[in-house]
Formats: sequence, C-alpha cells, structure tokens
Amino acid sequence: MRVLFTTYADRSLLLFMVPLAWALRSSGHDVRVAAPPSLTEVITDAGLPAVPVGRDDGFDRVLSDKPASLLTGLMQPYEVAVSPETAGREPMRAGYEFLVRWWHKMANVPMIPDLVDFTRQWRPDLVLWEPNTFAGAVAAEACGVAHGRLLWGLDIFGRTREHFLRLKKDRPDDVDPTAADPLADWLGGYADKYGFPFTEDLITGQFTIDQLPGSMRMAAAGLRYLPMQYLPYGGPATVPEWLRAPAARPRVGVSLGITNIARFGSYNIEVQEILDALADLDIEIVATIAEAEQRKLARVPDNARLVPYVPLQALAPTCAAFVQHGGSGTLLTTARHGVPQLLLPWEFDAPELARRFAGRGAGISLEASRVNGAAIRENLLRLLNERSFRADALRLRDEMRTEPTPLDLVPVLEELAR
Repeated sequence: MRVLFTTYADRSLLLFMVPLAWALRSSGHDVRVAAPPSLTEVITDAGLPAVPVGRDDGFDRVLSDKPASLLTGLMQPYEVAVSPETAGREPMRAGYEFLVRWWHKMANVPMIPDLVDFTRQWRPDLVLWEPNTFAGAVAAEACGVAHGRLLWGLDIFGRTREHFLRLKKDRPDDVDPTAADPLADWLGGYADKYGFPFTEDLITGQFTIDQLPGSMRMAAAGLRYLPMQYLPYGGPATVPEWLRAPAARPRVGVSLGITNIARFGSYNIEVQEILDALADLDIEIVATIAEAEQRKLARVPDNARLVPYVPLQALAPTCAAFVQHGGSGTLLTTARHGVPQLLLPWEFDAPELARRFAGRGAGISLEASRVNGAAIRENLLRLLNERSFRADALRLRDEMRTEPTPLDLVPVLEELAR
C-alpha cells in the first residue's frame, strides 16, 4: 500500500505524523511525506522520504507581525467549538471568510497544484492530512483515493463545522441567499477545477485519527473517529550525560514552547519572573529556553539548569512536576509518564485542552490573565505536595496506554484504503 502524509509548513504539526508513518513503513507499506520545501530536512531527519511541493507560505510572517496577546485562545468561528452559545450564522460566516483568506488559503494554495500533480503521478492508496491542510483532501479526491485527517489536538475544526452546518440547515441558502459558506465555496472551486463533486469530506475527511486520550477528546456528530495512542517524536536528539543520573532533588521541568519563539519571537511570560519565583525552593529546575532568551536574563538561580533543548521523552520521566505552555505535544508526552503538570495555556485550543486535562485531576491550568510568578510558585507547590495530582496523573497515563498504538491502527487503515 502507498500512503501519503501531508501538512503545510509547520514543523510541530509534522512531528505528530512521524510515529504513524513509521508504523506503516514497519508494516511494509511505502510511505512518503509531501510538504513545503522548508520542512524537507525535518522529514528526512525522521528517516522518511520527502516530497517538496509548492513554495513556503507566508502564514508565519503574518503571525509574526501580530502581538502574541492578540492571538490568545480561539478566534471566530472556532470559538464556538467550546462556547456553542456564541454560534450565529453571520459571525461564523465572517469568521470563516477571514480565516480562509488569512490562514487556509495562505497555507494551502501554494501546495495544491504540485500536490495534485504528484498524487496523480504516484497514485497512493491512502492520503493522511493535517486538519488544516485541505490540499491533502483536494489531491486525494482528485485521484479518487481514501483520505482522512490526523489530529494533533482537539477537533475544534470538526465541532465548529458541525455547528455551522446545523445553522445552515435551519436557514438554508434558498431562504437566505446572502448567507455564504466561505470554506465550502473556496474548496468547491477546486472540486470544479479537478473534476469531482464537492462533499464535506473535503473539510473533515472520510475519517479522523484522534491521538488524545478518550476522556479528553472533542468529537463532532456524524464523523468517524479512529483512536490512536500518542507516541512522542521530537526530532533527532541526544540524551545528555547529566540526565542519565537520578536527580538529587525533586526535578521540575519548564518548557514554554518552541513554536512561540519561532512565530512571535518571545514567550508569553517572562522567564526571569518564573526563575525568580522558584529560586529559593529545594528543587532542581530544568528549563528548556532558547539561547536568545537566555541571553536576556539578568540572573539564573543556583537551583536552575537552562538548556536550549533536551529530548522531552527523556526529561519527563525524571520529573516530579512540569510547568509548560499548554502545547499538546508537551502535554501528551509528559502525561505518558504520569507527571503532574502546571499548564499556562493561551494560544488556540490550548486553554480548552488544559481545562480538560485539569478536569482529570492530573494537573492545574492557569488562565492567561492569572499567570505570574507568585501564581506559578503557589500552584507548583500544590503539585509537589498534594498526592492526588500524582495519583490522577498515573490514572491518565494508564488510560493513554490502553489506546491502540500506531501499529494497531495499520490494519484498520489498510481496510479503509481497500
């Protein structure tokens, strides 16, 4: 079987695909990964064959021009996934119109012609696409092959679409001819161009692979979900010698996200404030902080070790607690080891994901407006001293490990492709 993975130019999203890609390769299938040229080295570093398509988009440049504070939480229309009471057809239409122009087109239009050409030439049996890489769905439908989404977080996109279609059914276009569907209209243009009928599969796939533990998932009515156990992959890495020995004191990991620096040039909280707040505690802090941010620090306490990068799957098992920005990769990697977490979420679905994680009792989530050094100190001490957090974190770990592995999912994908 030939399987094509595809994503737009975001390294962190690609990393979520690697374990399943390798499971398919290990089962004897031919796997390739199509993405913009900037991801070619990331793909080949993972030992996977890369297919560069299109050109690099300008999405990150658009984000870098905006203050991080303006990108807090979910934007319209996607906020209705967690706040359905805000659903209204006109606000959602306007939200889709904005995001089609400033996100989805920018990420996909440069890829689509090359991806369709390659798919028609290579003839895969299955296409798996990141949920905003609609180019993958277009290419699959243009070739008449099976395709599905591979989620990296909550299915904000499927749930939002569910609400929009409900409103559309309540007030169809023939009743309100001014009511448009920007996402369907845009993708429908490619359906016409490449000679296939538009269906909602172009937006939400024929099936959806979900890597979150069952108790934390967000599902949309009418969609088929395939659960898959999250396995971490963070790129090539070396485990440092200091990490091989047991920690002399309770170790606390701190990670504020690689993507924040790449997109916005800074973190959403001052590193100095965190270090100062924890400086007198009898703990060992291991903080993965970009070198440029390290150079901004006026002081580093004796109980802190600052490194630009350390493989999280090696660091997490050694930690008594973890402080992090709410990213799904960091959250799930750490959760696999039953480590209580203090989450400081702010971007896109991270606040809702953190709320669900905290609801399992495995950690604490702080709203962006409440994040400061004193709050981090107070709540970290709770994680270290209250046994219930560790017990619930272990229960969540056990739940995660009962989900089908990527290898378990291979026969299901084989059947779907047939």
